[in-house]
Amino acid sequence: MQKAFLLILLLGIISCKPKQTESKLKQGIYRATLDVMDDEVLPFNFEVLVDGSINLFNAEEIIEDNLVRYRNDSVFINFPVFEGYIAATLEGNNLRGEYIKESLDRVVPFYAEFDNNTRFETNVEPVVNISGVWEMVFTEADSTTFIAKGLFKQEDRKVTGTIRTTTGDYRFLEGVANGNTIKFSAFDGTHAFLFTATAIDSVLQGAFYSGNHYKATFKAKRNANYELPHEDTLTFLKEGYDALAFSFPDANGNMISLDDLEFKDKVVIVQLMGTWCPNCLEESKLYKTFYDTYKDKNIAFVALAFEYAKTEEKAFAGIKRLQNRLGLEYPILLAQYGTSDKEKAQEKLPMLNHVLSYPTTLFIDKLGKVRKIHTGFNGAATGEKFSSFKKEFTAFVEQLLSE
Repeated sequence: MQKAFLLILLLGIISCKPKQTESKLKQGIYRATLDVMDDEVLPFNFEVLVDGSINLFNAEEIIEDNLVRYRNDSVFINFPVFEGYIAATLEGNNLRGEYIKESLDRVVPFYAEFDNNTRFETNVEPVVNISGVWEMVFTEADSTTFIAKGLFKQEDRKVTGTIRTTTGDYRFLEGVANGNTIKFSAFDGTHAFLFTATAIDSVLQGAFYSGNHYKATFKAKRNANYELPHEDTLTFLKEGYDALAFSFPDANGNMISLDDLEFKDKVVIVQLMGTWCPNCLEESKLYKTFYDTYKDKNIAFVALAFEYAKTEEKAFAGIKRLQNRLGLEYPILLAQYGTSDKEKAQEKLPMLNHVLSYPTTLFIDKLGKVRKIHTGFNGAATGEKFSSFKKEFTAFVEQLLSE
């Protein structure tokens, strides 16, 4: 009887003991920073919503529905589709940890301060206005150069815009002018971009950082009439080839090729892409809308994924994540894993002069002839260029369908 009484008493004490509460992110706005190179930090802002999800902000872009998980005092922030994630611990209302991309063995120190909506701090009135078009030349560490086109808008201290290259754009950039210093950044869950520059007369000179693993310098001059080479002229079939050919597996292990019946007598759109690529994601959203509208006509889409995931299993997991996230019905085949190296990608498609960019789109007519190859993708951040591409894409595919 005494033992039973003690057991009941013990259970009562345990049931009355307050449960340990799990610390969670406080609802509100945060200023986050990633440590890059040269003692520079890349800032961005995010908001924790009432339901616990997170929105990322880059100029007018809002990246929604980010998954937040908790384990003891740790917080894990995963992003839509992309592999990269933030692992951090709470320090009061703030966060400290790392931004991690496991397949690339990249780790970047991360910090976030609660209730701070500042992106870049400024303490001096701007003495320049960089609004307009800029002709840019970037120089990498090995002295390799590439060209670009800067499209910027400045209102007082705030600077927004993007930078187009021959392989696509650097997304929605947001920053400030502080005296004659310009800084702008973008973080989308997979790419972390920071640009810093000094403006002297009509010249910008500065540095471009991608995470803490890459740096290039750049020079830019105003040129309202500057244009990059046309996207349809950069990638083409080598002499001696008149068609595209491939055979790659889908998620079920089926080998798919253009000789299959599902592509016979159809216009075929072939997308070279990677699930890690933001421009590929934006392009895939556009292609999904088009496919859903035209799929009952004689058209087929197929994507070839070049993945840096270290294993086939992880690569297909990324592909399935993208398909489920966007509701993509057309097949995505695994063309390569373990690296997204473009030279190795070109070995998989030897009929191409090169694989210059992810994404790249090939347009194949009903007779199997490659009619056009479009290199790169200029997304919504490029404004008019994005609108023009959508119109040109629709018009050209409708032309092929009518033949």
